[in-house]
Amino acid sequence: MKRNHTFLFLLLSVLSVNLFAQEVDSVTQKKDKPQRAAFQGAWLIDNVTGVLNPKKTLQFDIQHRFGVIKSGNKDLAGIWGPSNIRLALAYSISNSVTLGFGTTKDYRLQDFNIKIGLLRQTRSGKIPVSLAFYGNTAIDARESSFFTQSSDRFSYFSQLLIMRRFNQSISIQVAPSFSHYNIVDPSQSNNLFAIAVGGKANISETTAILIDYNQPLGQFSNNPGLALGIEMATSSHIFQVFVGNYNRILPQANYFLNENKLSEKEFLIGFNINRLWNF
Repeated sequence: MKRNHTFLFLLLSVLSVNLFAQEVDSVTQKKDKPQRAAFQGAWLIDNVTGVLNPKKTLQFDIQHRFGVIKSGNKDLAGIWGPSNIRLALAYSISNSVTLGFGTTKDYRLQDFNIKIGLLRQTRSGKIPVSLAFYGNTAIDARESSFFTQSSDRFSYFSQLLIMRRFNQSISIQVAPSFSHYNIVDPSQSNNLFAIAVGGKANISETTAILIDYNQPLGQFSNNPGLALGIEMATSSHIFQVFVGNYNRILPQANYFLNENKLSEKEFLIGFNINRLWNF
């Protein structure tokens, strides 16, 4: 009888340890699941977000900026004024790498870009933020005597995207960046550092308030950018409409070429549209 009790005790102990180990492993795996994406779409008004689409996703962007809003009704809040537009495609070759191409009306800029996911925030908080890299190379395709050699047409942009989803409603992104133009006005530097801070606050499952602030840094810093907007999302569309003072669309062009001053309230209306297809 004593042997039977000993055997039963050992059997129960082994089973208990095994079940406990499975529970701990299950809890650990559950806690280490990736956090949901901090943002719905690929753009936070004037900045790229660190959100990456699943593999084999094709993204189509329409980005439009109307003219500066002037006093009176002569330009219908800038809608009748000079506008700028960018059309772009981006394809996810994996869950962490996206390649894209875009064309912009102003300066006839043709840009080739890449976005790479580096870290993903976890629900347990073990990894507190998501981290991604974005970079592009843009070519000014205008016919101009300003360019004495082909390399003068090139500009470059690189940015580190740091995102955190605090809860179901609030997400923040901080994004330091570096821009370079091969040729600039003699009064400017070829290089420019900047930092962007933006966020969203959900007001429903499909609607959010957006804010985006951009601050060039250093001696040759240009006009900062500020925008406030609203985002409406479906499973395959993201639509943003906003008021801001940047109109060049490509980030390095905004930092180097923006002439609209916050101090003089030179704002314009803009919108971004993202359309996704999964293959």
